[in-house]
Amino acid sequence: MRNTAPVRVTDDAGIRVIAIDRPQHRNAVDREAAQALYEVFLDFETTKDLHIAVLTGADGTFCAGADLKAVAQGDPNEVTQHRSAEIGDTLGPMGPTRLRLSKPVIAAIEGFAVAGGLELAIWADLRVAASDAVLGVFCRRWGVPLIDGGTFRLPRLIGSGRAMDLILTGREVGAVEAHEIGLVDRLAEPGGALDAAVALAASIRAHPQGCLRADRMSALQQWGESEQEALSAEVRRGSQVLAAAAEGATRFSQRRT
Repeated sequence: MRNTAPVRVTDDAGIRVIAIDRPQHRNAVDREAAQALYEVFLDFETTKDLHIAVLTGADGTFCAGADLKAVAQGDPNEVTQHRSAEIGDTLGPMGPTRLRLSKPVIAAIEGFAVAGGLELAIWADLRVAASDAVLGVFCRRWGVPLIDGGTFRLPRLIGSGRAMDLILTGREVGAVEAHEIGLVDRLAEPGGALDAAVALAASIRAHPQGCLRADRMSALQQWGESEQEALSAEVRRGSQVLAAAAEGATRFSQRRT
């Protein structure tokens, strides 16, 4: 994958590390960066030997949101209605945030993950944050709405009351509190979020991927489904990987013997 100016990409052992590279703007995402992130994640989705992505930011900041200076200069990020559930169908204002990938993504957070940067972080499946990182709906302070998944992903992730607290107040949330309320999944030492996220990615990569992806997609798509619909979808996806599950059961039995 060729690096583009606002995004750096490194592939190793089935893991793609994607770094927003606009440190002079605290890695705020402008139109060009949004397009680059979108394309990099589409490429990740379709590259067979890549299994997990880690999203981070250069020089100690995850992402300060959309680039409001570009907006003020008349070059805002693209805002379109979501057209369908097909992969790659709709570019989000922050880039990939309207995609539903078949593979997991981990956010490695140093510094600020605020406004649209928070929306990027909660789009990921898991979040690893340095203990001194800061999260929050800072766009509240400037009259900028959440338009890239924040209003439904936050309540689903941390509950309605806690999400409303963040949405209404726009307050700063330290990483330790974020971990306590479920907004962050793992804490790392300052400066160590990326290494910890890559180590976590490697541990996930070690599992059989077909089974993992089937269960992940069932968990993602159960929102809005009835219990019967969710059960049916779970069985449908699971049945497609049962042969591999039988092989795994055999390996487990032999190991125990």
